[in-house]
Amino acid sequence: MQIDFIKKLIKYLFVFMMVAVFTACQNKPKELKADLWLTHSDGSVLFQKQDRALIFKDSAQTQNPTIELDTTKTYQTMDGFGYTLTGGSAILLNKLEESARKALLQELFDTDSNNIGISYLRLSIGASDLSDTVFSYNDLPPNETDPELTKFTLERERKDLIPVLKEILAINPEIKILGSPWSPPTWMKTNNSSKGGSLKPEYFESYANYFVKYIQEMKKEGIVIDAITIQNEPLHPGNNPSLLMLAEDQALFIKQNLGPAFEKANIKTKIILYDHNADRIDYPISILDDPEAKKYVDGSAFHLYGGKIEALSDVHKAHPDKHLYFTEQWVGAPSNFGGDLSWHIKTLIIGAPRNWCRNVLEWNLASDPNQDPHTIGGCDRCLGAITIGGDEVTRNVAYYIIAHASKFVRPGSVRIESNLPEGLPNVAFKTPEGKKVLIVYNDGKSSQDFNIKYSGKSLAASLKEGAVGTYVW
Repeated sequence: MQIDFIKKLIKYLFVFMMVAVFTACQNKPKELKADLWLTHSDGSVLFQKQDRALIFKDSAQTQNPTIELDTTKTYQTMDGFGYTLTGGSAILLNKLEESARKALLQELFDTDSNNIGISYLRLSIGASDLSDTVFSYNDLPPNETDPELTKFTLERERKDLIPVLKEILAINPEIKILGSPWSPPTWMKTNNSSKGGSLKPEYFESYANYFVKYIQEMKKEGIVIDAITIQNEPLHPGNNPSLLMLAEDQALFIKQNLGPAFEKANIKTKIILYDHNADRIDYPISILDDPEAKKYVDGSAFHLYGGKIEALSDVHKAHPDKHLYFTEQWVGAPSNFGGDLSWHIKTLIIGAPRNWCRNVLEWNLASDPNQDPHTIGGCDRCLGAITIGGDEVTRNVAYYIIAHASKFVRPGSVRIESNLPEGLPNVAFKTPEGKKVLIVYNDGKSSQDFNIKYSGKSLAASLKEGAVGTYVW
């Protein structure tokens, strides 16, 4: 009897100990770890996930600068990061052997594994200067007009752009697409030329319906246009194609023609104005100051070939109920990798969201080794994010610039508060799944040790001079 009692006691004690250990394990706080994706300015490390996870620990006093995140302070919701899929980009992609193209598009537009997850694309409505030829969707012989747009057609896009877009949408059906025209059909213009000139007032209504037809015809192809800008670089009529559209004309066009045309056709596509440099914020502000135009407008779009990124916050202050977008910035061939990485990460990937932009788009997705295709008079130095030469694909600096944000800051992510220690520009986000993303650039002249503080804990981090790191936890 005594032996049986001892056996039962040992059994009960063992069960009790196991329950206690299990309960303790369940109640133990989970270790918070961050993954780091890294690029060095000399190209020795290119958007590589580091093997060692960084661990958040109880905060300790150090002399190193600290970047602290605060999820209780939130700003704008992000729509995505990406490029312009120019006509030339589509031509080059479509020339690739089918299996090579599918693998490349998977790498560009999917988020799994080592893919970069582009989530936003800009298209040209008709030709841009990085198309192989100049065209619109309503080209006519000299002296002919077509105010009713009976000859409107997307036929020029059926060879390359539309097939490539359909492959992209099969990978990411939720990708946001922005359309931007470089020029209306020439018969609508004061100079009857693809380059320069202005939109004739008698064709304002026809041009508004041109946008409607574009959106409707693309939808028939299964391509939803989330937003349009009214004119690419309206104050730069020297490109080919191009158009001069002053602010007062854009305001009239919006309130008297484009807005009502969208309303009549039940078009939900967003209307975004301006689409030019940050040195002329008076242009979008003056239009938004007109309540009859403003009611149709979602927001304003910017490039940064002039002005400073901080000026965009002044547009936000003037009209905080309207959105901001960053829609274009080129990299000039042959590119200085370290210098381009530095400027674009600091100014665009970090600077644009910190000044209220909902997206960041680099310029052309793809070019060939000679920076072709382009129109006569178009950009002959625009380096693609990728270079496609035959079946050989080279990833250039804009590929890595966008990758540091696009893979992790998915659409619906919200920018959150983070402080700015000297020499460590950064921007932080909270994703729809609750993950935190912090993009940091070392703007100093030497390696920098620093801390990342979140929810009362911190981790020790270090970046080489000119390096960019994306931290995810």
